[in-house]
Amino acid sequence: MRRFSQRNALVTLSDINLTPLLDLAWTLLIIFMITTPFLTRGIDLKLPEGGRPPVEVNRNDLQTVEIDQTGQYFLNRQPMDLDSLEQQLVTFHQNNPNLVVRIRADKQGAVDPFVRVIDRLTEHGITRISIATEPGGRR
Repeated sequence: MRRFSQRNALVTLSDINLTPLLDLAWTLLIIFMITTPFLTRGIDLKLPEGGRPPVEVNRNDLQTVEIDQTGQYFLNRQPMDLDSLEQQLVTFHQNNPNLVVRIRADKQGAVDPFVRVIDRLTEHGITRISIATEPGGRR
């Protein structure tokens, strides 16, 4: 029978297999690469080009209205009609007077749905409005 010394036991313990660790790191990298774009984007819209970069706003004060090319309204990615949108935003404004409404409208869509939203907001005294655009409009 062959005996192993303490020295050989220490040598075998110092070998660490990095393959499972690298597999885990690779898998996490792929997962984050796939999920990150879904966390930052709303509805796929072609925004018009605009001027200044956006001003930092507290996330709790921000509500996002999106208008797609067909004129469909969305509040925080939930589709709704104009009356329901108005009612929700008025309720948000009553609960939070610092409400900022960011409007994202597709540049290929009609202007009429966009103007209707702004009219409804100003009727209720909601004047903190941000219009989302693509950077690079000023040259």
